Amino acid sequence: MENGMDTLRRWVEESRRIVFFGGAGVSTESGIPDFRSEDGLYRQKYRYPPETMLSHDFFEENPEEFYRFYREKILIDEVEPNAAHRKLAEWERQGKLCAVVTQNIDGLHQKAGSRQVWELHGSIWRNYCTRCGKRYPLEFVKNCGTLVPRCSCGGIVRPDVVLYGEMLDQTVVTHAVEAIASADLLLVGGTSLVVYPAAGLLQAYHGSRLTLINRSPTPVDRRADLLLSGSIGELLSQI
Repeated sequence: MENGMDTLRRWVEESRRIVFFGGAGVSTESGIPDFRSEDGLYRQKYRYPPETMLSHDFFEENPEEFYRFYREKILIDEVEPNAAHRKLAEWERQGKLCAVVTQNIDGLHQKAGSRQVWELHGSIWRNYCTRCGKRYPLEFVKNCGTLVPRCSCGGIVRPDVVLYGEMLDQTVVTHAVEAIASADLLLVGGTSLVVYPAAGLLQAYHGSRLTLINRSPTPVDRRADLLLSGSIGELLSQI
């Protein structure tokens, strides 16, 4: 009988429309902390709960405190892609992987060379003025010299990320659903699968090669056709 890795190797070899759906656990191997693990941001103590500080209402009411937390804990740009990011980009170049759907906002998939990336929760690399819509790069928010970055028109510049209480970009969701629905192999890794509506996108997959790679159990484990436990980077680099 095949073991789990042998099965995954065979599936990858046979597949031509791989889609990868990933979360924070994909980037922890690059040094970016996740949210819900034992050492994650949500287990640390702050003046306000992280979920509150990363909400739309908090940003509107207290942009100074929002940006203190955002710059210290979220705006992490001096990191490199890991083995998982690089392997997925390699598969895309080979014509085997057709899309990455990610809950991460760090841009590491693109930095590794992936081109078809659907960012469900936005990106720290894009920013815009809340008044006039003018676009700004990450460096402006990071190095603007003021606690709250402001546009030339006087409006507050905010990151193009989805805050708690905000809707996902429906165009991105549509493309992500279409990619997942068309996959002949759906790889899911580094996500707790408890954050909705993102986790609900897996319902679009009706194939028979749903593969979950995680260090901890998820609510979807029973539905998986293949379940692997361990480091995503280590496992994918073996293929």
